[in-house]
Amino acid sequence: MVVLAKLLSGGGRRPTMAKLGADLSLSSSQIHSSLRRLEKSRLISGKQEGGRPLLQPVEEFLIHGVKYAFPAQRGEITRGIPTAYAAPPLSAQIAAGSDPPPVWPAAEGKIRGTTLEPLHKMVPAAALKDPTLYELLALIDALRDGRTRERQISERELKKRLQSLLHD
Repeated sequence: MVVLAKLLSGGGRRPTMAKLGADLSLSSSQIHSSLRRLEKSRLISGKQEGGRPLLQPVEEFLIHGVKYAFPAQRGEITRGIPTAYAAPPLSAQIAAGSDPPPVWPAAEGKIRGTTLEPLHKMVPAAALKDPTLYELLALIDALRDGRTRERQISERELKKRLQSLLHD
C-alpha cells in the first residue's frame, strides 16, 4: 500500500527500485515484492506498460477496500505526526474536537494524540520527506479510521488527487 502511495505521489511515474527503496527506507526485495503484488492485483500496469498505477482499480480499492485489507488500529496517547482528519488536507476542512487527534507515533512528532498505527513502520519518516505522500497517506488513514463525514470528505479529496496525479 505504501509503495502504491509513493507511485501515486510521483504522478504515477515509476522510479527505479533503488530510488523507491531509498525514499521509503525499504529493501529492494521488499520493493520488488510489493510491485509484483500490485501488478498481480491489477492496481498497476505490467512492467511492459511502464508499471503505472491504474486509476479506476486504485480508486475503487482505496475507497472501498483499504479499510478491510488494512484495518485501523488505535493505541495509547503518544507524541507523533498528525494523520487522518488531523493532517492536511483534511485539517483545513474538519474542525478538531475535544478528542486527542490521531497520530503516527514518531520521536520527531510535536503533537500528542491517540496512536493510529501506520500502514508500515517507516511511514512517518517517508511522509516527512514527501508532502504529497503525506497527504495521500493521511487521506487513506481517514478512509481506514474516520467517521462517516471524514470518510466522505477524504473520498472526495482522494478522487480529486488521483485524477490530478495520474492525468487520466
